[in-house]
Amino acid sequence: MENDYSTANIFKNEEAERNSKTELSESIRFDSAGYTYGKVDIINLQHIVQIYKGKKSDFVLFEDLNLDIKDFENMGQFVSIMGASGCGKSTILRYISGLQQPTQGKVLIYGKEKSEKETIPMVFQQYSSLPWKTVLDNIALPLLMKGVSKQESYEKAQDMIRIVGLTGHEHKWAKYPLLSGGQLQRVAIARNLIASPQILLMDEPFGALDITTRTNMQHTLLTIFNDDTLPDPTVIFVTHDIAEAVLLSNRIYIMAANPGRIHTIVDIDLPKGRDVSLKKSERLNEYVNYIDELMNSI
Repeated sequence: MENDYSTANIFKNEEAERNSKTELSESIRFDSAGYTYGKVDIINLQHIVQIYKGKKSDFVLFEDLNLDIKDFENMGQFVSIMGASGCGKSTILRYISGLQQPTQGKVLIYGKEKSEKETIPMVFQQYSSLPWKTVLDNIALPLLMKGVSKQESYEKAQDMIRIVGLTGHEHKWAKYPLLSGGQLQRVAIARNLIASPQILLMDEPFGALDITTRTNMQHTLLTIFNDDTLPDPTVIFVTHDIAEAVLLSNRIYIMAANPGRIHTIVDIDLPKGRDVSLKKSERLNEYVNYIDELMNSI
């Protein structure tokens, strides 16, 4: 399927390149042809139209949106979606999760049209734990609902508690102020990962956190993503923080608005096993400067 956005490397968008004063050094340019793609894409949004009816006039969010998220063989991936407020980032996640249907168009998951009954887990900016249950109960819940034995469910929940750094908080009620905002988001991440989903959606999950807590949560995500004992999911992450997106992502989709569309795809060539100290590196900051100027030019 033909798309109108750049998919090979960050300099395929000639207009954006002309408008950008910052160029990445040769050593960190990265061609996405270096990836080996699987036979079936993970996500395809095809000819999406989204119209919201109004009293005086209709608002067209998407006129003909197309988005492909490829499957990279033998590796997980972390994809970020960025763009100005109102361009449709969160709406895309709602399509994929099954929380919203487009006015027109198709949503394909691994090549098959998504059914209304099929849901994909999502971590929201708002805290979503069940406050009348403990941390352990919250994290074990998805397995219990699938019919996994109580013993196995709670053993796996304990493993997830260790991985996300909540050891010692297992038996606390999952609510504020017994747990901090960062701890509640760790509960949500662990709960959504425990059933080994192929896809995990994250809609500005750190947007309400202070800088220190946000950095700690970025560290937690990198720890999870680099943990060889866990399956390699595809994480689709919405954020307004460019440095956060570069630090976490293999690939960043940058959107334009009016109507919402994919403008440019930026492949991030940073080493595996990243940690938050990389945010101070010249390599990362070259990406940040490039994307900042690119987004300002759109």
